[in-house]
Amino acid sequence: MSSSDRRPFPLFALLSVIVVLAVLWVGVRFQRPTSAEPSAAPASQAAAEGRTVTHGQGTTVVPLKPQRVVVFDLVALDILNALEVDVYAVAGNMFPQHLAKFGDAKYPRMGTLFEPDYEALQAAKPDLIITGGRSSAKYPNLSRIAPTVDVPMSGKDYLASVIANTELLAGIFGKEEKARELTEALRKSVAELQQVTAARGKGLVVLVTGGRMSAYGPGSRFGVIHGDFGVPEAAEGLNISLHGESISAEFIREKNPDWLFVIDRDAATGQKEGNARQVLDNELVRQTTAWRKGQVVYLDPATIYLTGGGIHSVKLLRDQVASAYAQAP
Repeated sequence: MSSSDRRPFPLFALLSVIVVLAVLWVGVRFQRPTSAEPSAAPASQAAAEGRTVTHGQGTTVVPLKPQRVVVFDLVALDILNALEVDVYAVAGNMFPQHLAKFGDAKYPRMGTLFEPDYEALQAAKPDLIITGGRSSAKYPNLSRIAPTVDVPMSGKDYLASVIANTELLAGIFGKEEKARELTEALRKSVAELQQVTAARGKGLVVLVTGGRMSAYGPGSRFGVIHGDFGVPEAAEGLNISLHGESISAEFIREKNPDWLFVIDRDAATGQKEGNARQVLDNELVRQTTAWRKGQVVYLDPATIYLTGGGIHSVKLLRDQVASAYAQAP
């Protein structure tokens, strides 16, 4: 074979290699996402930056460091404030004294505890919403807007619920150490109070509203007085429903409590203050041991009625009861 016959072969082979490389490059090019196409990386990263939280209505993945937090529960607000966690926005316009700062205009209003302002909420773009108590029924709607956590409350295990909720919220905001400090102090102070109340007579918890009275026992929404503070019951077997058991002045005289703990609901909700004192100041109640010994304790209405399950509120309530016992003969 002549040299002229052998020259074309290298050129042909080179062209073949170029074609193969071009085909491979095109294949790889179409397998890779372009800059305009979304990749799976951001979603995986987002999942890695959240944590799953178990709460009163299931589980929710929440951001590791929530910044725009909207609170629809005063109990949760009480706990967050005690944990030194600030929030972006709140609901409603009524706050007990220790939460008065949230009445400032710097905290936007997102409706009420019972009726959220969904338009304002959408515009706020929260990264976490917290519900509980009066707003729990709105959880399904609110959870469609942003990750939502519902704070549960149990009258049966009142103090345990307060501590569990404190730990729940502390875990979301990295405040575990602060929560430990608060819960240990509360447990200790409640144990000390129990040593005092156990041998100082029986008590009755009465809520007054609109001239009517209801009594609450252990396991009820105000059961902390008996179940955790250790005040023996003057009336056993009371209805533990949300509205308690309807009673009269005759009932109070019959049970003759040594201590009468009074909740003025009208004062707590911004209506006529002092109504409870007028209702109880009658001939029948004046015959009780509690009245004769000056052992009628008007519990701070806003604290116990609006934020009773908050860890700071329970401390305030505990201190008020302890003070009443210390001043009694």
